[in-house]
Amino acid sequence: MLAGDTIMALSSGALPSGVAVIRLSGPKAREALLFMTGDLPKPRTLALRKIGADRQLDHGLVAWFPGPNSFTGEDCVEFQVHGSPAGVKAILRTLDDFGLRLAEPGEFTRRAFENGKLDLLAIEGLGDLLSAETEKQRQQALARYDGRLTATVDAWRETLLNLRAEIEARLDFSDEGDVDEDLPESFQSELSALKHSIEATLASVISGRIVREGIRVALAGAPNAGKSSLINALSKSDVAIVSDEAGTTRDVREVPLDIGGQLFILLDLAGLRDTASKAEAEGIRRAERAIADADILLWLVAPDVDDTTKPATSARVITIGTKADLDDRTGFDLTVSTETSLGLDALITRLSEIGGTLAGSEPALVSHERDRVGLQNAIDALAQTRAGLADWELAAESLRHASQALERLIGRVDAEQVLDRLFSSFCIGK
Repeated sequence: MLAGDTIMALSSGALPSGVAVIRLSGPKAREALLFMTGDLPKPRTLALRKIGADRQLDHGLVAWFPGPNSFTGEDCVEFQVHGSPAGVKAILRTLDDFGLRLAEPGEFTRRAFENGKLDLLAIEGLGDLLSAETEKQRQQALARYDGRLTATVDAWRETLLNLRAEIEARLDFSDEGDVDEDLPESFQSELSALKHSIEATLASVISGRIVREGIRVALAGAPNAGKSSLINALSKSDVAIVSDEAGTTRDVREVPLDIGGQLFILLDLAGLRDTASKAEAEGIRRAERAIADADILLWLVAPDVDDTTKPATSARVITIGTKADLDDRTGFDLTVSTETSLGLDALITRLSEIGGTLAGSEPALVSHERDRVGLQNAIDALAQTRAGLADWELAAESLRHASQALERLIGRVDAEQVLDRLFSSFCIGK
């Protein structure tokens, strides 16, 4: 990856397609556009042009984005041409002859980061947006990509800089008459408010993770309790093998399901029982681990098989009487029949209700493990600051650690900003 190169890539979907978008970025993007079309359209305006150098390769729309007002911060060009494999190859080959090279994976976004157009949080949001499969995932990813979390972190950093400036001013300029010996009365309250604000955001990381990764729903019970049949009925497909033979399911099968815009991951597990089979025993061990990690446990009890002991779990549990077409089922949260579809709508409604409480009504701004670690490190540093206020040097160092934790989140370094804040906030430096 060379910074001075001009890069190109097919930025749209697989070929053939109705339209193909070819993107360029770098110092030769303007020259390449002139080379391919003969003139330069108005910036950020689509223009219809014949595309080709010594011969016409296609005709389509072109757009010119002079830097720094572009996605990458560099000069950028887009060709919107017909999605012909031969046509796209010919255009890329001509641009390669002109001196451009194919971009590496993520290189356009990498350049946007290096040129200050995106921070790490926005880049993660963009990645989440590209992989979003449900409406809630889209909303959450877009909130991160649009900079809502960045704005929140920036506000925290501003408060931290003010707090650091107060302490470091007294460390470095205690002999100056413009600096009071004691910290202002508001210092403690501002420190507490900052810590509580970060803690409140950190508390949403679980719901954010659930939206991004999906709510894990374990279907468990004795062998032949109807787990695979229920998976197939809920997903409306034959994704799981259904057999009267006990022990058919031996691995954890994950089946994604979109319910009301929320992603659920249905887990088809091995039936729980004592067995002499090593292969089945391994499947049961994996099932027990999946139950322990699940967000919701559907415990299935059938009338024609003996029930088994339900494992301990912190998940929300729904006890389901299966095969309701064989017997009148009572004493369960829900009863279902995959043969007649009895109770399936009620089960989906119950899952949606529980999912709403787990995922929350508003998009969570934090959902990655890196978020959790960074925010927890900042909270720990703020707690150390409060405990160390009797020693200003230790308190200032703890505040620096809190700043670094937040700076790592967004990929910035604030080496000299405290000094800037010092001299703008106090009458120092006569």
